[in-house]
Amino acid sequence: MPRPRKGTIQKPKNTRKTIAGIIKYIGKQRGLLFGMILFVIISSAATVSAAIFIQPIIDDYLKPMVGQEFTWELIRPLVRMSIFMGSIFLLGAAAAFGQTRCSVFLTQRTLNTIRKDLFDAVSDLPISYFDSQPNGEIMSRFTNDVESLRNFLSQGVTQLISSGIMIVGSFIIMLSLSWQLTILIVVMVLLMVLIVKKIGSKSALYFKKQQKNLGEVNGYIEEIIEGQKVVKVFNHEGEVSSHFGEINENLRKASTSANTFASILGPIMNNLSHVNYALTAALGGLLAVMSGVMSAGSIVAFLQYTRTFAQPVSNLSQQFNNALAALAGAERIFDVINETPELDNGYVTLVNAVADENGNISESEQRTGIWAWKHAHGDGTVTYRRLEGGVEFEDVTFSYDGKKTVLDDISLYAKPGQKIAFVGSTGAGKTTITNLINRFYEIDKGKIRYDGINVQKIKKDDLRRSLAIVLQDTHLFTGTIEDNIRYGKLDATRDEIVRAAKLANADSFISNLPDGYDTMLTGDGSNLSQGQRQLIAIARAAVADPPVLILDEATSSIDTRTEKLIEQGMDQLMNGRTVFVIAHRLSTVRNANAIMVLEHGRIIERGDHDELLEQKGKYYQLYTGSFKLP
Repeated sequence: MPRPRKGTIQKPKNTRKTIAGIIKYIGKQRGLLFGMILFVIISSAATVSAAIFIQPIIDDYLKPMVGQEFTWELIRPLVRMSIFMGSIFLLGAAAAFGQTRCSVFLTQRTLNTIRKDLFDAVSDLPISYFDSQPNGEIMSRFTNDVESLRNFLSQGVTQLISSGIMIVGSFIIMLSLSWQLTILIVVMVLLMVLIVKKIGSKSALYFKKQQKNLGEVNGYIEEIIEGQKVVKVFNHEGEVSSHFGEINENLRKASTSANTFASILGPIMNNLSHVNYALTAALGGLLAVMSGVMSAGSIVAFLQYTRTFAQPVSNLSQQFNNALAALAGAERIFDVINETPELDNGYVTLVNAVADENGNISESEQRTGIWAWKHAHGDGTVTYRRLEGGVEFEDVTFSYDGKKTVLDDISLYAKPGQKIAFVGSTGAGKTTITNLINRFYEIDKGKIRYDGINVQKIKKDDLRRSLAIVLQDTHLFTGTIEDNIRYGKLDATRDEIVRAAKLANADSFISNLPDGYDTMLTGDGSNLSQGQRQLIAIARAAVADPPVLILDEATSSIDTRTEKLIEQGMDQLMNGRTVFVIAHRLSTVRNANAIMVLEHGRIIERGDHDELLEQKGKYYQLYTGSFKLP
């Protein structure tokens, strides 16, 4: 069984860049951000100002009342002050509600934009990226990493702003009450910051490791679930469980370490705040008794501000956990978003066209059934060439990694309407040739021409729109059978879909299903046989009606009887089209115009069926059974 990839765990490559990226996305919601900041300021100011009233209430209203006879005139100033305080508290509560609502909308809209950009970035990545990344690792960006970012955005952003306001406001007022006690508070806060920095550096390392291991766990789970039949066939449940236990244990260790360091911050901050409160009360009492510089009201008010000042520091330390996870997740998200997308320097496009009686091609806004390549030249002129489907390889060399050559000096051509077949051992390079036609990968040397045009000059979307591919491994989407066939041509009518299904000989089994073409497919079409799924894939290619068709082991999952039933339909599908066929069943390529025999990335034999048999080479051995394909 494949083991998960292992790698060294690193700290964030560029924390400032990651933070700047988060700020950039938050800044796109300027109205909500401004509203949230305004409400935070009002709410925080209300909280800070509440303690201002403690000193006058004690010194100016309560102390004079001691020993006095209770009268309305005596308590009237206190009542007015209480009403004024209550109004401020109500304003603060209303602002806190507005802050929460703005924060919710800001968070969700920001995440919505990030998810969309992430999905668009993944869609624009080249096939080579997916060859090197497990699906679960990519999925982890959309789930775990986005969730970590959500936790921070929903709470951390407002905490940062409100805590900053409360710290600055409280500090100014404390300084006005007693500079001596303020120095004590500053010393204690610096001690807290040093502790947070020390523990936070350890926590950051393990949070990064936790996100990495979480991606590996998800990737392995997805891989094993998809291959569950293989696991059971070979009785590898024990080994699979053992492998999962290893990577799951790595995740547990990383998560335990990360949350251990993050969790101890809260208790440490709380205990230090209690110590700070006690020291402040003791020193304040000494100042009041010995020098009389502080009144009782001033001491009580300062103690309240001690709480007000320490609380945001404690809150920030508790948010440190979410902040580290969010930074780790955001960095992984931005790594994908900032990946180099699939490059496309093509400028030749595919357009609808019409031809006059002299064969001259011109562009049409209507769908005519005739397609042409629109070639804009440097001098401003535009020429049109009818799409016919001729393909030519000229001295093409290719490697996936830049080291091991997969195709070596390949030259071949397919005239419009010809059927070209590739046979050879596994790994000989058959599928690679077809992947180069549609530019899933870029060649190292040589040229590939499509209707005489270098494919690198053709825009990839237009190039691929002129091709249809039926792969050995079919993939069906969640939806009806009709939807899956229509994927080949999104504006196809029901009649066109039925016609394509009949062409692929899929109509008979579809019509016998309880819901026919409206049968819902789930789990990659798990409620159908492998052969039925392949027939739907062939129908999907048929409805696209392309000039060039690539069949990569398209009938490998169809039994011999079914293969013969669709042979006539396939011939109709291939009629008038340039067709590239990759097949292990040599019976399916006997009527090909040319058969290429590949070995180790080279064409060692070429010719039609009869010519190759006469040569009595590799093809002869394969066909007569004296040599079997691995």
